[in-house]
Formats: sequence, structure tokens, C-alpha cells
Amino acid sequence: MNTINKNNSTHSQRNAVSEEHNAVNKERNTAIEVSNLQFSYTKKSAPVIDIKAWQVSQGEHVFLSGPSGSGKSTLLNLLCGTLTPTQGDIALLEQPFSSLSNRQRDKFRACHIGVVFQQFNLIPYLSVAQNIHAAVYFAGSKPSKKTEDAKLRHLLDKLQLPSHVLHAKADALSIGQQQRVAIARALINDPQLLIVDEPTSALDTDARDSFMSLLKDVAGESTMIFVSHDKAMESYFDRHCSMSELSPSTNHIKTRGDEAPKAQERA
Repeated sequence: MNTINKNNSTHSQRNAVSEEHNAVNKERNTAIEVSNLQFSYTKKSAPVIDIKAWQVSQGEHVFLSGPSGSGKSTLLNLLCGTLTPTQGDIALLEQPFSSLSNRQRDKFRACHIGVVFQQFNLIPYLSVAQNIHAAVYFAGSKPSKKTEDAKLRHLLDKLQLPSHVLHAKADALSIGQQQRVAIARALINDPQLLIVDEPTSALDTDARDSFMSLLKDVAGESTMIFVSHDKAMESYFDRHCSMSELSPSTNHIKTRGDEAPKAQERA
């Protein structure tokens, strides 16, 4: 009897949290809305993603978890527009996204989405300043040099990077410095949506905790999807979504998530 009461109590608590979350969401605009989303790598293969519905409100910071091969990377590529759905729709910032042309998705991504890659994807022979300016260029922004320099120095200051690293080549930086430069590049255009892919996999516990505090601070009001297989990261976030919950029908299938390229920016 006690066990039944305990289970009922737990169920009621979960319902209460869910209802509270939905009530808060009604007061916010939607950052991500996925409906009847499927993706297969070939016409004959089974879907590796099958999400009936998923919504993320603007300003939410969401932890997305799942083991290797669960489809995390595939979902990221769909949200970034480097893959297009086999079926279904993705809307970002209350605008159709997956139905856009390749060129339109590239432009939307450059202007509205910031991505922090697991391997950072900095151009090694360019300076830090040039790497970050590339993101400004692809977004089509034309701030004055004074405005861009001031914004860049402000970001570096928040990321605890000395200004002299601006002139250093990317491959001359430490891993920690490269990681922070990658965050600066992702944030330079004030993206409404920030996608962070397994950024702490090479960090020890102390460095990970420091990085997470920093990331949450600089992300500010941007919507953030933080992807990791490490469930220890869940404690940093108010909302947790697992691939097994989002795409239950494909959870038992060995997907090609490991083979899919990580979320990539188009030039």
C-alpha cells in the first residue's frame, strides 16, 4: 500500500512539474517546434529519427541526452539545416525552416543560430579575430569596425580571454582557449538559438564545472540546446529531454548518428 501511495505521489509530482512547464511555455514565444519529424539516410532504410511533436520555448536552456548512436547528431543537423527531413516540419523562431531552400537555410542559420562544435572547427591558419569575423561575414552583417571590435572585446572579457589572443593563430591556442573562442564565434551575431554539441567531453570535472558556469552566463537569453551523452551535465539545466523520449520508436534501432557529421556550418 505504501509503495502504491509513493508511486502515485511521484506521478502527481511529475504531472505538476509538466503542467507548470506548459503554463510557462504559453507565456513565451516558441523557439523550436517539431511536428511529425522523420529522417532516413536512404529511401529503403528505417527512420533514425521519428519525433511526433517537440517544442522549446524562447529563452529555455535544454539538456538533450542520449547514448552514442541514439540520433543526437542527426537531430542537431536537422535543427541546423544541414540535413532536411524525410517527412514532417521544423519551425524555428516561429518561422518555417525545414521547407526553406538550401540557400535560405544557410542565411537563416548564419543570422539566427550559433553552434559550438565538439571539435570547435576553428580554421587553424587564421587568427582568432579572423575566425570570429568569418561568422559576421556569413551573416551579412556590416557593423562598423569600431562597433565590431568593441563587441568582440566585450565577449573576450566575459569569456576571460586576454585581448592579445585576437592576433594569435587558432592552432597556437590551448584547448581551453580554443573552446572559448568557439563560443565567442557562436555568439558574435547575438543568435536567438544556440546549439552546443558535446563540448565538455575532453574536460576534467573542475574544468567542466567552470566551463558550464561560463557558458550559462554568456548564453544569456538565447535559447540553448546542449547535447551530451554525459548525464552528469543534467544538473545544470532546468529541462531535460532524452532521445529515447523524443524518438521512442527508433530508440531500439542502431542509428547512424555516430556516422552523421556533427552539426556543421555551411560556408
